[in-house]
Amino acid sequence: MSSKYQSREIITKAICGKGRKFSTVTHTVTPPHKPTSILGAWIINHQYEAVSAGDGIEVIGSYDVNIWYSFSKNSQTEVAKETISYVEHVPLSYVDSRHRSSTVEVSAEATQEPSTVEAGVSGDGRVSIRVEREFAVELIAETKINVLVVPGGGYEDKEFDFGSDPGDYEDLDPDLLDDEL
Repeated sequence: MSSKYQSREIITKAICGKGRKFSTVTHTVTPPHKPTSILGAWIINHQYEAVSAGDGIEVIGSYDVNIWYSFSKNSQTEVAKETISYVEHVPLSYVDSRHRSSTVEVSAEATQEPSTVEAGVSGDGRVSIRVEREFAVELIAETKINVLVVPGGGYEDKEFDFGSDPGDYEDLDPDLLDDEL
């Protein structure tokens, strides 16, 4: 590279950490009447927030579990409701160690909202529900990056060689590119 180009460090806000976690949890609910059978189980009112926690991000939230069940030998039905609180620790699979920790912001997205995948009645009248959920988290902070600087500007009419042939990318299938990069 010619000496007319310079490199500079700049400080910018960037995604400095990412993580994703899929989990399956089991909750137990005791309805007021001993269930004969489960007619339906669903989750509503999901709320959550993200907080920084050591080597990862904690997602702290709650949701309401609703179980529609029959009792008295399938002659009556009722809905049992219970609010479940949880803390899900999501480890960061990538972290930029140069980020400024005093500027950290974290966020979480439920890539799979909590949903019931199985519900069953135990012999003592309790209902077990298996719930799946998944979160993607990001740590955003200020970090330093290096940029190429052309003194005096006027770079619109210049060609830069960054070490690769534009033809190297002709065979790429754009449908296979990761949107999250």
